[in-house]
Amino acid sequence: MKRLFKHIYLTSRFFTIAGTLVGLSIFAYLFPGLFPIVKLLFYIAIGLFVVDVILLFKQRGINATRILPEKLSNGDDNPIEIHLTNTYNYKADLLLIDELPFQYQKRDFEINTSLKPQEQKKITYTLRPLERGEYYFGNLNVYANSPINLLTRRYQFGKDAMVPNYPSFLQLRKYMLLAFSNKLFEYGLKKIRRIGHTMEFEQIKDYVMGDDIRNINWKATAKRNQLMVNQFQDERSQPIYSVIDKGRAMMMPFEGLSLLDYAINATLVISNVALKKQDKAGMFTFSKKVENRVIAERRPSQMNTILETLYNVNTNFSESDFARLYVDVKRNITQRSLLLLYTNFETLDALHRQLPYLQAIAKNHLLVVIFFENTELHQLTKDKAENTYEIFQKTIAEKFIYEKKLIVNELHKYGIQTILTAPEHLTVNTINKYLEIKARGLL
Repeated sequence: MKRLFKHIYLTSRFFTIAGTLVGLSIFAYLFPGLFPIVKLLFYIAIGLFVVDVILLFKQRGINATRILPEKLSNGDDNPIEIHLTNTYNYKADLLLIDELPFQYQKRDFEINTSLKPQEQKKITYTLRPLERGEYYFGNLNVYANSPINLLTRRYQFGKDAMVPNYPSFLQLRKYMLLAFSNKLFEYGLKKIRRIGHTMEFEQIKDYVMGDDIRNINWKATAKRNQLMVNQFQDERSQPIYSVIDKGRAMMMPFEGLSLLDYAINATLVISNVALKKQDKAGMFTFSKKVENRVIAERRPSQMNTILETLYNVNTNFSESDFARLYVDVKRNITQRSLLLLYTNFETLDALHRQLPYLQAIAKNHLLVVIFFENTELHQLTKDKAENTYEIFQKTIAEKFIYEKKLIVNELHKYGIQTILTAPEHLTVNTINKYLEIKARGLL
């Protein structure tokens, strides 16, 4: 009985009827002739209450299952499914309260729905996680109202479920799918014009319409008495390293996601692109020291190794030591490699403090410094200034934007490649730069 009452909740209609009966009882005390009518109404209310209890508890009328993905994708909308079944013989009005992981700090997540007798329904909602790690779900609480709507019965399902939140593998799948459907240009990927013959010879094949006539092999054409062309392929097995700064400069959030996690998501995608291009993909992170190292290789398990390593990247956002980075690169990466350095510089002074180390790295490797535009500042410059304070804000914002451009020019002066990008365009711009480098044979 104790357990039964633990799952019963009284509705607002119950309290309305109870309040009405109390009022009528007071009125009947003043007018005794009304007492039999009030007494009858009281018994009717008790009868309705008993009927409601019987209808709600004579069977387990609601079944629910929460379907969670094997893992969540960071920064993306992840679908969560709830499957409901109503075995009652009447229409059930339901209130679903899912106990979300503490990272969301949301305790009023509610879904209202209804189910016809013997009906099954699937409800889908999405969650957008913003931090990597373990996400613990609590109970799925389903509150079912009785037909007379005096009582509500609580059902509980799916207690203590944990789902890890990984770097954005959904973004990885999206770019793979778009590549196979030839729709990458719709998302900003550029067609890169190939400069020179920096590719490896692959084979001689029959000429088909569209082949570059400069590649015609006249000796083979004479032997076969038909046009033959040389076919080339991109140079392969070149080491591509994603170098992620996990220091204080990468702590800044945009749309809830830190610059560090934008870099982590882009690293996952560009590593996959490099492997598909038959290059070797690797990565490491640095702040006070170099960590999370994955040697650039082209193995079947390389993507899974990179994914697990990125998932386990932790930081306290301390000051980054670029001197330590230079020493580590010089000691451990002996073959000329493409280094995609994800970091952030807000001022020219901040760059000048690290520039000697970047120059030293660029002597032996092809270094691409990737840093971020402050999109909020761009929006500030577009807004119309209406008072002195807003004019001051707009002027400062324009100064910072201009300083970013000066940083790009300063790096180019020393032959260092750059990408200055909005956080949301990081992945596409990084892929474009990689394809440009491959096409131009810079590595």
